[in-house]
Amino acid sequence: MNRLIRLAATLLVLQFAGGCAAEPQLTKLRLPEGFAIELWATVPNARGLAIGAGSIVFVGSMSAGTVTAIPFDNAMRPKTPRVIARGLKLPLGVAWHDGSLFVSAVNRILRYDDIESKLDSPPIPREIASDLPGETHHGGRYIAFGPDGMLYIGIGAPCNICEPDPDRYALILRMAPDGRHREVFARGIRNTVGFDWDARTGKLWFSDNGRDWLGDDLPPDEINVATEPGEHFGYPYCHAGNLSDPEFGARRPCSDFRQPAVRLGAHVAPLGLRFIRGTQWPAAWQGRIIFAEHGSWNRNKKSGYRLMSAAVAGDRLIDLQEFAVGFLQGGDVWGRPVDLAQLPDGSLLVSDDLAGAIYRIRYIGAP
Repeated sequence: MNRLIRLAATLLVLQFAGGCAAEPQLTKLRLPEGFAIELWATVPNARGLAIGAGSIVFVGSMSAGTVTAIPFDNAMRPKTPRVIARGLKLPLGVAWHDGSLFVSAVNRILRYDDIESKLDSPPIPREIASDLPGETHHGGRYIAFGPDGMLYIGIGAPCNICEPDPDRYALILRMAPDGRHREVFARGIRNTVGFDWDARTGKLWFSDNGRDWLGDDLPPDEINVATEPGEHFGYPYCHAGNLSDPEFGARRPCSDFRQPAVRLGAHVAPLGLRFIRGTQWPAAWQGRIIFAEHGSWNRNKKSGYRLMSAAVAGDRLIDLQEFAVGFLQGGDVWGRPVDLAQLPDGSLLVSDDLAGAIYRIRYIGAP
């Protein structure tokens, strides 16, 4: 039975991630007053986003195995996309640092030096890590550079629920840009596919996807904040800070672990998140978090499929509000938001792996 469940799960994930792209239907989206959304670019299975120093957006496409570069002009209009890497294994994560593009590929982290001047003849990447876990279950690795100049890498559990090596799985790892000085930054994280730092405090905030097969409404998915290195967030013993796992919970109590910053709906699948910066947004939005709910894949009644916003209050998220809704129409899904990045003018890019699209959201003022 477990084998059949895993097979069904794999087929559904492939259907969402790698099947025929849906048609963007932006007129069906609802945003707060004063905001507008447009189709900015089309990229098959668009997932991770990173913005380089020279007016280029880099896009990781996990199931397509590609990385795409999209130059843009001073008006933030995209130019012709160029595929700069092909044949990679689940290249979800892209990150920009000090003139180089970093790409995750399951067990490897690749670095493309001086790539912005070589889009038409991309260099052979330097492999700065090749010994990360190689399982493809939760093998899409989100990556980003922190304010400390270290590369942070999300490494999910190789399963739905299990007790893996705590120094290899279900964690956030960090390393220097050359692959040295590795350390586990946080543990007990089933699968994070998005994180960002609050510029006011330097704290790392990240999404975490809860386990499956405890029913439609358990456990809650989470947004968490790491206040210092070495914290444990519960997996596989405790979910969302207060739900003991029926298989592993007897081994460690929930009181051993860090509480989530906020509990979300079950199976909404929070992925990318971004602190709003820059004056393009009204003052009331400064410092708020926007995050993507990719949407449920095995819930009887679908949930998620939207962008949410929240305010930071210490180590908690409060004032949760829908920001962009309409990717789900009744029981039909046409879009699944994934990652977010801010262009130099402050407008927000959002990737959508189902529609194979990147949207641009900007504030145009109250009517």
